[in-house]
Amino acid sequence: MVDDMPGPGYEDNASPVDTDGHGTHTASIVGGVPVRGASLYGIAKGTARGGAPSSRIATYKACWTGGCGDMNILAAFDEAIADGVDLISISIGGPSRNFLQDSIALGSFHAMKRGILVSASAGNDGPYASSVQNVAPWIMTVAATGLDRRLKTLVKLGNGKKISGNSINTFTPKKQMYPLTSGARASNVTSDLYGNASACDTGTLNPQKVKGRIVLCKGQSNQDPTIKDLNGAGTIMTEDEMLDYGYTPIIPATYVLVNDGLKIERYINTTKNPTAVIQRTRTVHMDAPFIASFSSRGPQLITPNILKPDLAAPGINILAAYSKLPSLTGSLEDMRHYSFNILSGTSMSCPHATASAAYVKSFHPDWSPAAIKSALMTTATPLKIKPLEGELAFGAGQIQPIKAVHPGLVYDISMNDYISFLCKEGYNSTSIGKLIGGKKKYNCSDFKPAPGTDGLNYPSMSYLVRNPNSSISAVFLRSVKHVGYGKSVYKAKVTSPKGLSIRVTPSTLTFTKKHQKRSFTVVVKGGTMKGKTESLSALLEWDDGRHTVRSPIVVYRHTTS
Repeated sequence: MVDDMPGPGYEDNASPVDTDGHGTHTASIVGGVPVRGASLYGIAKGTARGGAPSSRIATYKACWTGGCGDMNILAAFDEAIADGVDLISISIGGPSRNFLQDSIALGSFHAMKRGILVSASAGNDGPYASSVQNVAPWIMTVAATGLDRRLKTLVKLGNGKKISGNSINTFTPKKQMYPLTSGARASNVTSDLYGNASACDTGTLNPQKVKGRIVLCKGQSNQDPTIKDLNGAGTIMTEDEMLDYGYTPIIPATYVLVNDGLKIERYINTTKNPTAVIQRTRTVHMDAPFIASFSSRGPQLITPNILKPDLAAPGINILAAYSKLPSLTGSLEDMRHYSFNILSGTSMSCPHATASAAYVKSFHPDWSPAAIKSALMTTATPLKIKPLEGELAFGAGQIQPIKAVHPGLVYDISMNDYISFLCKEGYNSTSIGKLIGGKKKYNCSDFKPAPGTDGLNYPSMSYLVRNPNSSISAVFLRSVKHVGYGKSVYKAKVTSPKGLSIRVTPSTLTFTKKHQKRSFTVVVKGGTMKGKTESLSALLEWDDGRHTVRSPIVVYRHTTS
């Protein structure tokens, strides 16, 4: 299931037509057929294809110009479930809420009941802590990572100097050089009371001093529409730190670092006839994967002992199909309409994970949603740990769908397990009945108490230290199912930081046949976290010589930030 929200200037169309492009983009990431020579006006050219191109896709329009209403989201879930879909991909999010008030959590629970895995975006409010969305444990929550392809836009000055900028500039220069000025020099105001001319604020520039020129605008706001309205030839903007994703301007434009902006300004102020040209964006290689700056971070606020996001997938500068109804930027002033577009967000990472789940399910159609999610999580590649973030940013790590087909072991979770978990979290029989739906009544006393610190057989382990003066003490009870062939003996390996003691009992798991289950206990001990780092990361690996089944272990303390 993918959303389709009309962009600025477009009226609601009571039909499945995509007037925004977002739905087309995300749907093609899941199942688009291979297209040779795909690009955005020649940028990022190559063969584009969805993660599961043989899939059949049904799309449900849940969003309109007024937003994504709960009733529409639930109706889309109901229709998808009734249509018999195998997986649901939902690139929609919002502030985390109690599961009974969260339409995506409710709809996802109903899907899980029917054996349908729901993949959802983690949100784009990073790098702030506790910004992660779609945190229900029955949802596969997906963070965004970067590709090994960076989009680079060069600015060439009349003195021969070249400065690297960041944008998705589709425009090819019509001249070798253009006159260059700055907002300060093009000002028509004498006081900052009317706005900041150096930043090219609306109404502060003299149209005659801007027309036909590239303008340096000092500031992080997107000033290309302002310069376009004044018939400028382009704009160079500044930012403190180069973003890891590109912005698509409506005229030739790019962002440069503040220090580079000062160099350009110095050139303007010391040259009689300063000139410059903004070149079309090209691609260069870079190291990957890495977590996107915008990708929402944990810890989550609803069920703190469940690690969210679950895993990560590519979501930066993703080339995919696009509707020709909207312009590339959604602006009515933008005349570019194209079959492809380059977008960034967890909206783009979510369908990558959905496609990976579809790939795994094609080999294992009888696997539960939890088993598929487990396979993707325990075979994921951990990313480099950053201070105060780590798994709270990327969960189990970057998806590896080919490895996930043969994970060796899976952590499975049934609906009754989720009910026991909800009972432990304080949900009563009435609220659980509302979540599940139907006429059947549910009483927490009828279910086996949820075990351990987190109360769920989750592939990752997380523990919130509410009082930094208290010692670390957590117990995780887990059960794994053998999904390999023949006899296998798995041995536990624990990697933990100084000050954290982790004991796994038993440390060896022996399986003699497929689908056999074995249980184990993980005991985590440590001193207080007072004055220490806000989180501690460890890793449990079960290895039989052919498979490595990874589970991140995260201990973090409560903060007021």
